[in-house]
Amino acid sequence: MSWLDTLKFDANGLIPAVIQDAHNGQVLMVAYMNREALQRTLDTGLCTYWSRSRQQYWVKGETSGHVQRVKEIRVDCDQDCVLIRVEQEGVACHTGHRSCFYRAVQNGELVEVEPVLIDPEQIYGSR
Repeated sequence: MSWLDTLKFDANGLIPAVIQDAHNGQVLMVAYMNREALQRTLDTGLCTYWSRSRQQYWVKGETSGHVQRVKEIRVDCDQDCVLIRVEQEGVACHTGHRSCFYRAVQNGELVEVEPVLIDPEQIYGSR
């Protein structure tokens, strides 16, 4: 039995994946994977996700060049979430921030606490 067989995917066959910078521990993003996305990630060493909105697989960085190289995969105690420690090239967030978690709650308001590192138009062009 593979460790993949021990995971508890939800009713849609998905499991949340927390993506963490392997060098400094910063949480970069959260996405969803199904078994095939996890297998593709293992096979290629690049994070592959399942897009719930587009209903298709996507490799992080396939259009932007900001790939995530897998360094380690961990599974939580309930086996219903994975933590993937990566070497992040460029930024992780489509907004141009290093992390998708660039806002903090301060005095009841959302405040940007991390800078935009690259203009999203430079990454993706106008959409």
